[in-house]
Amino acid sequence: MSLRFFLDSADPLVWEELMPSGLFHGITTNPTLLRQAGQVCRISELRSLSQRALDLGCQELHLQAWGREPEALLDCALGLAELAPGRITIKVPLTRVGTVAGVKLIAQGIPLTFTACYEAPQVLVAAALGARYIAPYLGRIQDQGRDGHQELITMQQCVDRSGSSLRLLVASLRATSDLSRLAAAGMTTFTLSPQLTVALFNCEASEAAATRFDADATLVER
Repeated sequence: MSLRFFLDSADPLVWEELMPSGLFHGITTNPTLLRQAGQVCRISELRSLSQRALDLGCQELHLQAWGREPEALLDCALGLAELAPGRITIKVPLTRVGTVAGVKLIAQGIPLTFTACYEAPQVLVAAALGARYIAPYLGRIQDQGRDGHQELITMQQCVDRSGSSLRLLVASLRATSDLSRLAAAGMTTFTLSPQLTVALFNCEASEAAATRFDADATLVER
């Protein structure tokens, strides 16, 4: 599978700053990120926000549906999917309610991400149901006192051995070293916070080398 990065933000100002880097395949959001960015979590309000993301080159926009009952969650998901058919991937939590709604979305050909994954057996559920992605929360697993890296490696092994096309959409990364360690273990799909994205480009040795190149180029011109 090819490498995919997703920008984890609901702030259009952040999108405008970071999407032109060409690094990101898409954008992921959720109601919490919308609240933090001062955006209204309402389908009618998300229409213009979604278009803004697509105009900036977002190939896949992941929008999380909300609702405490399966029918409410499904109705919300269908409304979100209609904002840009074929470009929206719907996120639902991997709970009983989320699974009931998710199965119906998959049956209608709507791309689905099961989110809030904490345990390896949940990956098998998502694979069996035919989801496109599952989003394990690395940092939050580690916050529980568990070895998050090993948990995700086990999840990836479950996918690989089952022959599923499911992608682990690794979320809650806290450091660039998390990214490289998990990529070395076979993971190909990651959500990056704006802070982590900036850190990827923040290498003092690279900056020093670039400064030296510029200085040497000036001397050559003389």
